[in-house]
Amino acid sequence: MRTPTHSLRPLALEHLLIVDARAKCAAVRAADWSGAPVDAAARIVCLETLPGRAHLPVLVSPHRVPQRSCTTRQGRAALIHALAHIESNAVNLALDIAWRFADLPIPFYRDWIGVAREEALHFEWLDAHLATLGHRYGDFPAHNGLWDVAEKTRDDVLARLALVPRVMEARGLDVSPGIRDKLLQAGDHAGAAILTRILEDEVGHVAIGNRWFHALCKARGIEPESFEARERAARDGPVPKGPFNREARLRAGFTDREIAALERAQK
Repeated sequence: MRTPTHSLRPLALEHLLIVDARAKCAAVRAADWSGAPVDAAARIVCLETLPGRAHLPVLVSPHRVPQRSCTTRQGRAALIHALAHIESNAVNLALDIAWRFADLPIPFYRDWIGVAREEALHFEWLDAHLATLGHRYGDFPAHNGLWDVAEKTRDDVLARLALVPRVMEARGLDVSPGIRDKLLQAGDHAGAAILTRILEDEVGHVAIGNRWFHALCKARGIEPESFEARERAARDGPVPKGPFNREARLRAGFTDREIAALERAQK
């Protein structure tokens, strides 16, 4: 049994190691993060496999995740399950960035714990909605794309910010309105309402990633866009795919120039 700690970064690691997704999300939301001091300089070593994860859902290649129509109850359940899995991974990512990287400003760590708490709430909303469709988290296979990118960027916080919030999580801003509309067309108004609430929070999460990415680039004397392009190539990272939700991306801190560059790259 692990010894409880009251310091924020080791506490984030302790929660990351929790195996059951529901228990992890409940613990993240219940913990007294505001009272935990931050030791930014601490070098924390983890000898366990990350993240803590149950044997279900079964993880498969993204190409092997079944695609089902939202017009059927089973198809909607599979979609909601996929979204719940994304939120579960997002909790892991926020906890991981909070414990792994040392010597950053204290607000950096508090920002990402705030993100972890909101992502945990998103998982709970989707998990509860999945139950109304006759399923539970773990009933469908899932893929590990988000955590794979976390592994590729485990050595550099700036690479992590470039490829996870600004590419992987920003992708959610682009696709969420279409998914919400499909749920509405299928008569799943409760699911659509959840997606609307999540999208608003995710704008804020991507904004946090953007803000810290640009702040750390400035601190290192690095040009942001060229750095991101180099890191994508060097780490076999994800490539942004359009169409892009310009309105949401602007609110999340992307500039007109950045969005225009993304759009040009699609041609």
